[in-house]
Amino acid sequence: MKIRYIIYALLALALAYFIYYRINANKEIAGSGKSGGRGGAGAGMGVNGIVVKASSFENELEVTGSVEANESVVLQSEISGLVTGIYFTEGSNVKKGTLLVKINDRDLQAQLQQVLTGLKLSKTNENRAKQLLEKGAISQEEYDTALADLQSINAQAQLVRAQLAKASIYAPFNGKIGLRSISMGEYLTPAKAIATLSNINPIKISFSVPEKYSGQIKVNSEIEFNTDGTTKTFKGKVYAIEPGINAQTRTLSIKALCQNPDNELLPGSFAKIRLALNTMDQALLIPTQAIIPVLKGKTVFISSEGKAKQVPVESGTRNAENIVITSGLKAGDTVLTTGSMSLKPGTPVKVTVVNN
Repeated sequence: MKIRYIIYALLALALAYFIYYRINANKEIAGSGKSGGRGGAGAGMGVNGIVVKASSFENELEVTGSVEANESVVLQSEISGLVTGIYFTEGSNVKKGTLLVKINDRDLQAQLQQVLTGLKLSKTNENRAKQLLEKGAISQEEYDTALADLQSINAQAQLVRAQLAKASIYAPFNGKIGLRSISMGEYLTPAKAIATLSNINPIKISFSVPEKYSGQIKVNSEIEFNTDGTTKTFKGKVYAIEPGINAQTRTLSIKALCQNPDNELLPGSFAKIRLALNTMDQALLIPTQAIIPVLKGKTVFISSEGKAKQVPVESGTRNAENIVITSGLKAGDTVLTTGSMSLKPGTPVKVTVVNN
C-alpha cells in the first residue's frame, strides 16, 4: 500500500512540475514577442520570395488519355455450326482476307446443289417458253410464270451462297490476332467470341481538354506523351476533333495518331500527354506554391514596406513549377513563396530573394 501512495505522490509532483514549466515558457514567449515589437523593423519572420518580372512563357497543356488500337474487332461467326478448321496462330500477324476459321457447311453445300439443279431446269423451261411465245404457241402470262420461277430459284441460290460465305471467317483488315477462345470440333454460335484482331500501327491516342482550350488546338497540332510501360517519349499529330463540347464534362474530345512500327505502344495503356499551345511574351510567372486558395478565388502574399500584404490574384495557365498571373500583380512586386501558412496581413517579414 505504501508503494502505491509513493507512486501517486511522484506522479502528482511530475504533473505540477510540467504545469510550472509550461507557464514559465509561455511567459518567455510572450515577453520575447513584446520586446520584438518594441525593437521595430529589425525583427520579422524569415521568408523566401521572388521579384515578379515579365518573361516569355511557352503555354503548354498537360492532360491524361488512353492508347487505342487503330482498328479493333472481336471476331464472331454469323451462323452456328461445328468448327472444322482453325487457320491462325495466336499472337500472329495476319493480312486482310486471310481465312481464319471454317465452320461445317456440308448441309449448305447440299442445299446449293439442290437449288442449282432446280435452277438449271428452270432456265430450260424459261428458254422453251420464250421460243413458244415468239411463235404464238403460249400466252404472255404463261411465259411470265416461267420467268418468275427462274428468278425465284435464282434468288434461292444467292441466299444459299450467302449462307455458305458465312461459314468461312476471314480477317477484315491487316492486324495482330490475340488469344483464341475456341477449339476444333466446338459448336460455335454467333454469341461466342473467337479472338480479337487489332491493328496497332499506327496507334490512336484519345484524350480530352477543358473547354477554354478548345480554340487553341487544331488538326495536325503536335503532341508528346509518355506511358507507364516505357520511359520513351512519343510524338503524334491530332487528326480528329469532336465538333462539339461534352455538356456533362465541359471538355473537348480529341484523337491523335502515332506511328508504332515496333509495337511498343499497346492499346489500353495510360498516356500522359503534353500539348504546346501559344507563346506569351510578357507573362508574369510565380511559383505555384505561392498561390493560396480562398473562398472567393486565389490570393498571394507580397512584401510591402517590410510587412506581409495579402492580395487577390487571377491566374491562367500553369506548368509543373509556375503559374501565369493575369491580374493582381505587376512587375517588380515581391511575392512571398514560403511561410504562407503562418503569415497574416501586417506580419513583419525579412525576405530572402531567390531566383525564379
